[in-house]
Amino acid sequence: TKRVGGDITKEFRQVVHKYPMLSLSNTYSEQEVRDFDKRVRKLLSDEPEYVCELKYDGVAIGLTYREGSLSQAVTRGDGVRGDDVTTNVKTIRTVPLKLFGDYPGEFEIRGEIFMPRKSFKKLNSERIEKDQPPFANPRNAASGSLKMQDSKLVAKRNLDCFLYNVLGEDLPFKNHYDNIRKASEWGLKTSGFIARTQSIEEIFEFISYWDKERQGLDFDIDGVVIKVNSYKQQQKLG
Repeated sequence: TKRVGGDITKEFRQVVHKYPMLSLSNTYSEQEVRDFDKRVRKLLSDEPEYVCELKYDGVAIGLTYREGSLSQAVTRGDGVRGDDVTTNVKTIRTVPLKLFGDYPGEFEIRGEIFMPRKSFKKLNSERIEKDQPPFANPRNAASGSLKMQDSKLVAKRNLDCFLYNVLGEDLPFKNHYDNIRKASEWGLKTSGFIARTQSIEEIFEFISYWDKERQGLDFDIDGVVIKVNSYKQQQKLG
């Protein structure tokens, strides 16, 4: 009863992101990754540590928690402002409505809402039976589900979520990796598919491993994300 209300959302309110939702730079070759590493090292006086994660193929979302309760869920939109889809996101069972532990008073955590392959196949089978056009892929299905007006229908779509970026003024650690690990202790669903890497060779090992193992996942990915771990270094890099 706390997750699914009876209200119909006629239109989604636009919300300005407290922290802009920036885009990732794409790269498709080993040399471009090496060039990225060279640019990073040139601008930093200290040795960089990288974090590698899977790039989930879904819909980007920003969740704001105040005093441990989910207060707002906003889509990426144009990066500056997005749609308030809180009512629909509350129907996703893996998104906690209440946290536990030593969480900050207010923070935002970003992630990806996606439809598992199993749920996607089931949904498309039901649509075909009803003579409705099937969705082209799980990403489109997740995006379409998140914008439905009736949260009761969204709840039946079995959406899931991985969270991968913590933002706030009062975070427990000064680096990405430790904060994302800490967020899982508060009850948030972060991914275990993450690794700290000290060298460019370790980055390529991670990429090579998931290039093969991606077939065994129950969700779609469209690459690997490489992040500089230290917040101080991130700010210095711009």
